[in-house]
Amino acid sequence: MLASFSTFPAKTKGLGNQPLEPVVLPDGTKQFELTAEIADWEVEPGRTVKAWTYNGTVPAPMIKVDVGDRVQIILHNHLPVNQDIHWHGLETPFAMDGVAPITQEPIAPGADFTYAFSVDRPYMAMYHPHLHGQMAVPNGMFGVFQVGDTPIAKGVTVNNVNVPADVKPAVDIPMVLNDSGVIGFSLNGKSFPATAPIVVNEGDWVAVTYYNEGLMVHPMHLHEFPQLVTAEDGFPLESPYWVDTLLVAPGQRYTVMFHATQKGTWAYHCHILNHAEKATGMFGMVTAVVVQ
Repeated sequence: MLASFSTFPAKTKGLGNQPLEPVVLPDGTKQFELTAEIADWEVEPGRTVKAWTYNGTVPAPMIKVDVGDRVQIILHNHLPVNQDIHWHGLETPFAMDGVAPITQEPIAPGADFTYAFSVDRPYMAMYHPHLHGQMAVPNGMFGVFQVGDTPIAKGVTVNNVNVPADVKPAVDIPMVLNDSGVIGFSLNGKSFPATAPIVVNEGDWVAVTYYNEGLMVHPMHLHEFPQLVTAEDGFPLESPYWVDTLLVAPGQRYTVMFHATQKGTWAYHCHILNHAEKATGMFGMVTAVVVQ
């Protein structure tokens, strides 16, 4: 393994993006609970910050439901400021859009609010506050909201590369990008060398969905393996296309696939190089694909 990766992945406390289990109500509604709170979060070894979080993790717990589900999300506001939750990329009733004080009254410290809506098509969406968003989101208040299956390509040939009709990615990774606040340059709430590698076997297909919750654009580059872009903002593409580096703007979501055909430990990073390297070496928005 390269010297730069000799201490990778470094152990840190806390793991974000974990699935949030719902309570299923008698009418079939899936009910989730989120607590907005300040919590200690170890971004990299030795750097623990006071993060603004949902349920104490960065990113927040992942909410995943099925097309046609009725959903309730109860927010308990344990922060010292008013709050709301905006469901970025979801189509909801006006009163549920989460833009205080326009669509609802602000949720005061110590108060609760219940969001309720149905989801009638697939989404690859995000959730975060709008109220005090310029402070809360960079400091850790962001999460993934997925409805249905990840939109991958099957049974297509793109530039003479065939994706089998029965392809099933070995792993399906949500990768949330951030660059500001106390969290800083990070992938899924961690900065290299604490970022999690993607470990697969030679010949596996891999799916990754980028969610840019930062304030900057990020050109995401994977060494060795081209990325097949299969969906933009959750919408499947009629004509998937290959890229070497994919520019992801704030608020955007892209789903890509790649075919891990060569063994090795392959760097995977933002290609704005000061987001991924400093004078002492790699940091920030760097991880690796380990092909065994």
